[in-house]
Amino acid sequence: MIGALLAETPALPLHTAGKYVAGAYVVLFALVLIYVAIMAIRMSRVERELGELLQEAEQREPLERAPEAGQREQVAAGSLPESAQSESTAV
Repeated sequence: MIGALLAETPALPLHTAGKYVAGAYVVLFALVLIYVAIMAIRMSRVERELGELLQEAEQREPLERAPEAGQREQVAAGSLPESAQSESTAV
C-alpha cells in the first residue's frame, strides 16, 4: 500500500522537477563530452608517439640485422667480425 502511494507521488512536483531533470541531463552530457574530448586528445598523442617509435624502429632495423652468412660462421666459431671487434674494444 505504501509502495503504491510512493510510486504515484513524485518526489518533487512535476512543474518544478522538470528543470532539475533537464539540468541533470545537461550536466551529464557536458561531463561525457569532456571525457570524450580528453580521451580523443590522449589517443591522438599515443598514435603520434607510436608513429615516432615505428619510424625509429625502421631506422634502427638496418643496423640491427643479422650478420651475413659468412660472418655468422665466424661468430659461431668463436671469432667476432671486424666491426664487432672494434665495437667491443671501444667500450
